[in-house]
Amino acid sequence: MNNKPMIRSNICINSHPEGCAKETDHQIDYVKSQKAKRGIKNNKEGGNGPKFVLVLGCSTGYGLASRITAAFEYGADTIGVSFEKEGTETKCGTPGFYNNKEFDKVASEAGLYAKSFNADAFSHETRKMIIDEIKAQGKKIDLIVYSLASPVRSDPDLIDEATGNHVLYKSVIKPIGENYGGAALDIMTETLSEKAAEPATEEEIANTVKVMGGADWQLWINAMLEAGVLAEGCRTVAYSYIGPKLSHAIYRNGTIGQAKKDLESTARNLSSQLKAAVNGDAWVSVNKGLVTRSSAVIPIISLYLSILFKVMKAKGIHEGCIEQMERLFAERLYTGENFAAGNVPVDENNLIRIDDWEMRDDVQEEVDKCMAAITNDNLKEYCDLAGYKHDFLAANGFDVEGVDYSD
Repeated sequence: MNNKPMIRSNICINSHPEGCAKETDHQIDYVKSQKAKRGIKNNKEGGNGPKFVLVLGCSTGYGLASRITAAFEYGADTIGVSFEKEGTETKCGTPGFYNNKEFDKVASEAGLYAKSFNADAFSHETRKMIIDEIKAQGKKIDLIVYSLASPVRSDPDLIDEATGNHVLYKSVIKPIGENYGGAALDIMTETLSEKAAEPATEEEIANTVKVMGGADWQLWINAMLEAGVLAEGCRTVAYSYIGPKLSHAIYRNGTIGQAKKDLESTARNLSSQLKAAVNGDAWVSVNKGLVTRSSAVIPIISLYLSILFKVMKAKGIHEGCIEQMERLFAERLYTGENFAAGNVPVDENNLIRIDDWEMRDDVQEEVDKCMAAITNDNLKEYCDLAGYKHDFLAANGFDVEGVDYSD
């Protein structure tokens, strides 16, 4: 095991098993503290929160945080699906593999059912496997979290005649119609550089929607309704990001944005479908911008986030994945009597806005001022370099408090 992060092109290509486990533990501890602070009763204590939860894309980021919140704040049993690589004697596994392993262990110790499936969530075979597991447990799912963020997706219904394999779609992060460029922050060297992205082709736009849009989410709900494994009142939520106007050309109005708009359209369809079938509902939650594997290489985004973190920390309102998801559950999804599913506040487009603190006028005005003044000479004055770097490394199990990284 390499105790030092290996960075290539602003991507960490290794992970630290103990660090990943410890970071998962930190998130669990946070949720437990919030449970006590809010006075939330879990299922064993008589609470009426989620009881059996399926998380698609459970191993990192918002998916992992959602699963942790459901289990350790509300006492839910959980099934998780993600596609990870297990470590070998000579090579470490992916961070999500170790996150899932730690989650399953701690959940089991707490008396909760928790099973993580290492499988392709886009395949019909995986859907059947998960449905069989739900039936074997003799219960029905009352919350489905859709948090898949893969760069590729195989079409379960189309075969490439030339190869005999399923058709594979690849997503891209590109603008539409014109070039987009701007300053990007290299967090490891703490320098700015100009990055540019050429406009996407029609095929790239369509493929990105196929990967990141709502088609697969729809397939999951269809399969689970047909199998009769959804509980009365079952809800489902998927995650998105909108961000500030300065990033709209590369994000909201770019290829990813087109996919997210398709996701939002799917949510409206699913809402009608679930209401008719099980008196359920569906939403897209717009979340706060956070460090991801892709954000470091998108023009503007890395710089914007590092400034945003500093501004929000100064105002005492900065959140990471676990803080966001805990607030989503406690203040949006489960606000009913005795912590049951309640009325969900949404905006004019029926979107849950848990990015509300990021998009506050005072926050965005301060970020805009910093963006206009930033240079290589004053990065430390305007950017939260240490905080951004920590989040970047901690996602792979490095720079985690309580872990010895000495050789």
